[in-house]
Amino acid sequence: MKIIAMIPARYSASRFPGKLMKDLGGKSIILRTYEAALNTNLFSEVYVVTDSEIIRENISNAGGNVIMSTKEHECGSDRIAEAVEDIQTDIVINVQGDEPFIDEISLSKLIDVFKEDIKNEVDLASLKVQITNKEDIENPNNVKVITDVNNLAIYFSRSVIPYHRDTNVDVKYYKHKGVYAFRKQALLDFYKTPMTPLETAEKIEAIRYQEIGKKIKMIETSVETVGIDTPEDLEKAKKYLNL
Repeated sequence: MKIIAMIPARYSASRFPGKLMKDLGGKSIILRTYEAALNTNLFSEVYVVTDSEIIRENISNAGGNVIMSTKEHECGSDRIAEAVEDIQTDIVINVQGDEPFIDEISLSKLIDVFKEDIKNEVDLASLKVQITNKEDIENPNNVKVITDVNNLAIYFSRSVIPYHRDTNVDVKYYKHKGVYAFRKQALLDFYKTPMTPLETAEKIEAIRYQEIGKKIKMIETSVETVGIDTPEDLEKAKKYLNL
């Protein structure tokens, strides 16, 4: 089973423009993410996929692999799918460019999903982490996920799900972490499908996979790293780096 990592890297992020090139302890955020993926030694190859000459130059100058997008894309999966069409691989891991502290244990768990899926029933695997802080639960920047008894995703939302109407019921909340593992065919099927209504409303690409019938296995992790969506997150990341 050949496994590669793809890191989509869009320069003009709407919430924090140019964030992937912001300095994080002497290196750009995107370079730190690339090196973190490379250092796991889990992948045959690691690539950054970008529309930006600035990012391309940053990664290339560090000896990294870069693929330039030739089309405009709405989300990371589309960007990766274009890049991976002509690459021979079985499994593609999508590592978010703004997740520089992703850990090897979590990535290994995603890969194990496919090694153990003898019947090839799972199309994607992704990570979730339990959140208990009210502010984190209500924050729309944190995508929440609910699953069935087999840990297959039911739905993703920026809203609070589930809604806790009966306060006597013990409900757990999970945040979706922006790391995916795909079968290559699932990724290409996604790429050939226009953006779906719910995906467009929520701005969550995982929903498109669900709307076209793909099964997403969620793996719980206790490792809560620092994703960087805002300038405030970058300051948290700098403190995290110094631990």
